[in-house]
Amino acid sequence: MTKPITKFTRNVPHWQPRVVPVDLAEATAEQLDALQVTPSNTKVSAYVLTLAHDVESLKVRSPLFNAIMYDKGGMSRAERELGALGASMVNHCIYCAAVHADRHAQLEKSTEVTDRLFRDGARADLGPRDRAIFDFAVALSQCPPQATASHVAALKAAGLDEAEILDLILSTSLFGWANRLMHVLGDPVRPDSAGK
Repeated sequence: MTKPITKFTRNVPHWQPRVVPVDLAEATAEQLDALQVTPSNTKVSAYVLTLAHDVESLKVRSPLFNAIMYDKGGMSRAERELGALGASMVNHCIYCAAVHADRHAQLEKSTEVTDRLFRDGARADLGPRDRAIFDFAVALSQCPPQATASHVAALKAAGLDEAEILDLILSTSLFGWANRLMHVLGDPVRPDSAGK
């Protein structure tokens, strides 16, 4: 038995798809080719195996994901994760919020920022740069026109340059889409230890 999760944590839950993922042992040559490039170039998750049912989309999606989240230059990896976390919190994507909060904490070698966000919410006490990044990500995710010139001015005042701001827009926007896709395709769950 499993139970749904409603609270944000860095403890990454199991993602349970509604559609049976592609079985690697039975995958077509086209599916295997599309699966050659995975997000973060590490492992093939149940989510990616579910996306492998649509080979053409996956062949475009994974390189785009990697380029936005992992390319060198521009915004730091941790700050891209903070943008993804802002989007995931707005969209209440428990799975993505956990993944990106955990990655942020690993990259920063500190849980302070994510502890504060999960304890105190969007108004948590953050440093000026993190505050500007998070506020922009939240505004862009709530409704794109809410990300105004004043948000961009705050980013620049916090020391972000144009390339970093573009990276933030891309990482936040990517998760505006990815969160919604995850919601439709499956659910974050944890084993119900009580057996209920």
